[in-house]
Amino acid sequence: MAGRTAQARHSLFTAHPARTVVMAFAAVTALGAALLALPVAAEDGTATGLVTALFTSTSAVCVTGLAVVDTGTYWSGFGEGVILTLIQVGGFGIMTMASLLALLVSGKLRLRLQLTAQAETKSLGIGDVRRVLLGVAGTTLAVELAVGAVLALRFRFGYDHSVGDAAYLGYFHAVSAFNNAGFGLHADSLTRYAQDPWVTLPIAAAVILGGIGFPVLLELLRHRHRRRTTGRRNWTLHTKLTLITTTCLLAVGTLLTCLLEWTNARTLGPLDWPEKLLNGFFHSTMTRTAGFNSLDIGAMHASTLLLSCMLMFVGGGSAGTAGGIKVTTFAVLAVAIIAEVRGEPNSAVLGRRLAPHVLRQALTVALLGVGLVMTATLALLSMTSLPFAGVLFEVVSAFATVGLSTGITADFPDAGQLILVLLMFIGRLGPVTLVSALALRERARRYELPEERPVIG
Repeated sequence: MAGRTAQARHSLFTAHPARTVVMAFAAVTALGAALLALPVAAEDGTATGLVTALFTSTSAVCVTGLAVVDTGTYWSGFGEGVILTLIQVGGFGIMTMASLLALLVSGKLRLRLQLTAQAETKSLGIGDVRRVLLGVAGTTLAVELAVGAVLALRFRFGYDHSVGDAAYLGYFHAVSAFNNAGFGLHADSLTRYAQDPWVTLPIAAAVILGGIGFPVLLELLRHRHRRRTTGRRNWTLHTKLTLITTTCLLAVGTLLTCLLEWTNARTLGPLDWPEKLLNGFFHSTMTRTAGFNSLDIGAMHASTLLLSCMLMFVGGGSAGTAGGIKVTTFAVLAVAIIAEVRGEPNSAVLGRRLAPHVLRQALTVALLGVGLVMTATLALLSMTSLPFAGVLFEVVSAFATVGLSTGITADFPDAGQLILVLLMFIGRLGPVTLVSALALRERARRYELPEERPVIG
């Protein structure tokens, strides 16, 4: 009986994987909203409104970090525990589900086409579900414990918190950082620690590790021993693209943030140059969809906000806790543009030719993301008198599940907050489920239509 039940679940997942993921996350979000609506979840002991509870639950499950109430003062210990649990479940579930969907797609392609997908991805076999679960759980636990310990020691000995408060602060922020959630227990996020690298750098490290994706982390760990024995790095194209693009975006984001805000008296201006570089790097890292801020986002120049929107829209790595259209999508589109400018018939990068369906999927994800952001921005502008720059920043932050805000989240009406809820949910699960659905539906056409070229440009 148990065997038939497990087989039925496996059949359901393989038949409708995208639908299964969406339903699972919707159920967890609804449960979280119900718990947060209870009087015991609020500090003052009163029941929380449905929109506020749903917004907070969605933001936690989708590891976004946007909030309409202050986490540290509004919610009770029970409410904060619910939020932390939702963050952990959401982050773990996202990494696991995305990895399993990638395996399912890889397995189908391998069976159908006998391509080099298995050798190229060097990922897990389609039956290694247990290995994926244990790998994600082990990686999550190790990083969160290590970062939490560093932060707890700093809060205890650097800021004279009690042992219990230091441990709670440390591990809450470690869990939130690794899962790229951005929920903090201070009303000013991390601005009070802007000059403290012992707080900002461990959090930035956790954000980067969680944001590059479990497949990349697993491959780095797996090839560490192989490199010691052979002296070679046999990284896959996915890992190379993720690491190279992430490094470039972090460097460019740090440089431009520092240049744009260097003399801003309300952000980097009062700091000395090492602290300016530290906070420029921290802000660039947080736009990978983490949501913490050590600088006042609302005080930044419009040019910096636009730069942040661009970085947030790209996001982090696939099958990780980061959102956005993903760095591999951005890299594939950049490679395609370079190939077209050069007049080359195929797109190639790092000694590998990209399949046409990969380019189509990247273009689909990017354009649908742009359309979603523009539609939501138009809808919110039509129902509020808030400035365009702030609304656009809020929409991109919600879609890319970042959590950074100029401070206007609570100023939206209930209808506007529900739009952000939908945007967070679609932005978090949309790219994962869309790409897997497109890949699983891919089929060979038995005929070719006549070719004709319309005028472009």
